[in-house]
Amino acid sequence: MEQLLSVLVVLVLVSFCRGWEAPDFCHQQQCPQYQVVGSHQGFEERLYVATDWISTKVESTENSAVMAAHSRLKDYCQRQKAAGNEISTDTWPALITVSGGEDGLDLSMSWFLPPGTMKPENTDPSVTIQSRPEATIYVRVFGGTPSISIGQDNAKMLREALDRAGKTFDHHTYIGAGYDPYLSVTHHNEIWIYAA
Repeated sequence: MEQLLSVLVVLVLVSFCRGWEAPDFCHQQQCPQYQVVGSHQGFEERLYVATDWISTKVESTENSAVMAAHSRLKDYCQRQKAAGNEISTDTWPALITVSGGEDGLDLSMSWFLPPGTMKPENTDPSVTIQSRPEATIYVRVFGGTPSISIGQDNAKMLREALDRAGKTFDHHTYIGAGYDPYLSVTHHNEIWIYAA
């Protein structure tokens, strides 16, 4: 019995010491750590650790506006690198946050900053550095080439699944998370909605 107990203790300690292993859809790049709290019909419930992001406004739902936001973040990272501040661009996911409703949508694009990234003093008013606290997030996974309209459809499906499950959640904001380059043959996409 003591031997069995010793083996179990060792296995538990080894699992904690190994650290977090990113899922395959992160493509061996850094992405935010989370723990799956529950799996439900149509969504997964995850607990994310506190994270940092660089963000910029997306001016409209047009693809050209999304590409312009992407270019702003990329240029910002290159300027920071030239100034001696290393900001990794080898991270996933890229986020599109959609807030608002009938009066119009507010959109922003964000890139994940890995833990330990030195956050430089920001002199670019078009880019912000955001810290997001630990949070429970409801996640719907879907494939295909992402777009704002496909994200809206999947956000609607996630909200319906959350209502059926009796979950309380943010009704005004959702986040589209993409883990692949836009021109990739396959895509792992997610819709995130924060628990209320």
